Amino acid sequence: MSITRVRTRRFLTGVAGLAAALITPLLASSSAGASAAAAPLPPVHAGFDYQIGGGYTPPAGVSVVSRDREDSPAAGLYNICYVNAFQVQPDELDEWAPDLLLRDANGDVIIDEEWDEAILDVSTPAKRDRIAAKVNGWIDGCASSGFQAVEPDNYDSYERSLGQFGSAAAREFITLLSRHAHDKGLAIGQKNTADLAEFRDDTGLDFAIVEECGEYEECDSFTEYFGDNVIVIEYTAGGLATACEGWGDRLSIVRRDLDVRPAGSSGYLRQTC
Repeated sequence: MSITRVRTRRFLTGVAGLAAALITPLLASSSAGASAAAAPLPPVHAGFDYQIGGGYTPPAGVSVVSRDREDSPAAGLYNICYVNAFQVQPDELDEWAPDLLLRDANGDVIIDEEWDEAILDVSTPAKRDRIAAKVNGWIDGCASSGFQAVEPDNYDSYERSLGQFGSAAAREFITLLSRHAHDKGLAIGQKNTADLAEFRDDTGLDFAIVEECGEYEECDSFTEYFGDNVIVIEYTAGGLATACEGWGDRLSIVRRDLDVRPAGSSGYLRQTC
């Protein structure tokens, strides 16, 4: 089924970034084999449409589209496949083994309350392998459906883990997904999570797809490490104006309605620079 979800929380900086820097050596073994994919990256400064709430005929001038993994790619365009890689959508909870759901000290499942989604427990290598096996199956489906890239969401779930795992575990897990995506001929994008952009070479992430970097004046946190291979989604007029003023001649930028509704639906909004 198609989904209507976006991550609009501001990305944490400062302490989280320092902690990430201190654990760089822990990922030395993970970086091997996670180099950039041979698959082509999304064209830069291109017409982009964010359609994770349901596919529809792309507007004129669009050459890059992101759609949910259960949707079909848009014919003739560069297609990015959205997967919820670090959390569990409410209607899919029964599809996961109970021990793979992250739990607090009382044994209760830790929920991302903004989306009512259980967080997956990527705290140990064994659990990361088991979770990756399932998510990689979705990536296989993306490849067989004809997508050119994958967008694994909630890379920043460690910020909501109540300390049960940190950014090192998230990076180890995303590296597993990167390797598999590359093996399938897909590029893979970093979703949000400005604090971890500096580790893109270790994790094998090829481009960035970022919500509200204009709104929070963070676009340069991504271009510093991904160059112009950054796709920007804004949800406010002010965010779009800021992104367009600073980056409109370099990056792919779009404003969508917060629920990313399909064209023709009540509340649908799409604007560009």
